[in-house]
Amino acid sequence: TSFHNAKVAVLGASGGIGQPLSLLLKNSPLVSELSLYDIAHTPGVAADLSHIETRATVTGYMGADQLGAALKGCEVVVIPAGVPRKPGMTRDDLFNTNATIVARLADACARHCPQAMICIISNPVNSTIPITSEVMKKHGVYNPNRVFGVTTLDIVRANTFVAELKGLDPARVNVPVVGGHAGKTIIPLISRCTPKVEFPADQLSALTGRIQEAGTEVVKAKAGAGSATLSMAYAGARFTFSLLDAMNGKEGVVECAFVRSEETECKYFSTPLLLGKNGIEKNLGLGKLSVFEEKLVAEAMDELKGSIKNGEDFVANMK
Repeated sequence: TSFHNAKVAVLGASGGIGQPLSLLLKNSPLVSELSLYDIAHTPGVAADLSHIETRATVTGYMGADQLGAALKGCEVVVIPAGVPRKPGMTRDDLFNTNATIVARLADACARHCPQAMICIISNPVNSTIPITSEVMKKHGVYNPNRVFGVTTLDIVRANTFVAELKGLDPARVNVPVVGGHAGKTIIPLISRCTPKVEFPADQLSALTGRIQEAGTEVVKAKAGAGSATLSMAYAGARFTFSLLDAMNGKEGVVECAFVRSEETECKYFSTPLLLGKNGIEKNLGLGKLSVFEEKLVAEAMDELKGSIKNGEDFVANMK
């Protein structure tokens, strides 16, 4: 464990993802200051977390007038703010509400911590990353190596489901997941799983479908009480810790994330990334795909391009 002093902000800290995410961050020796922002309840969440016997100091900020103060001096900003899915909704149904929220928060980051690493959890990630990027561009502070769409939950789910089917320890399974973060844009590369695993075609197809629709599985099970919050908090923390480790100089840290990309014909695409002191050190690209995976990538392109354009158009038309 490194005792690097990192100041991390969580925007949307009182919500279903924000609270358990803040708890996991408070529990980490990588974090020295935790800045919690939301439009309600943050003083209580911050007071509660501040009693935990770990070194991170916790401060709560509430309401738009305190947003700037929450972001001042932050090195990493994690954004789970927004509304969750209800049964029958797609991630795109969240667009209007969450696009506005993310644009406002990205604008504040551009003004108050333009050098920070920005990690977006708010759905639809396929659109909220283009939104964040375009807002940062408007302020002249956009750095594509520092803006990440957190897709880690797709990897976590793929690892878990593969481990269950093969009787493996999920902590030792690693399945790269590429593409985007919604439905068929989620492309698990089972052929590149470590350790190597093999499935018959019908089982591979079912497994891929389950990984793609795993979020909906949780939305249905919660029966109107929201979407994945606890597993998403875990995945968001995992990504944040990887980023902090890399910023501290740890070598060989690789995570997949949805970022500005030249790897495919899509302007944004998730692939394995080598992380470093300045964010993305190297995009490791798509690598070798199976015929099945190549087909999945081809089939995802139109939806992904449409979601990206929606995000870009939203910022272009913003007042």
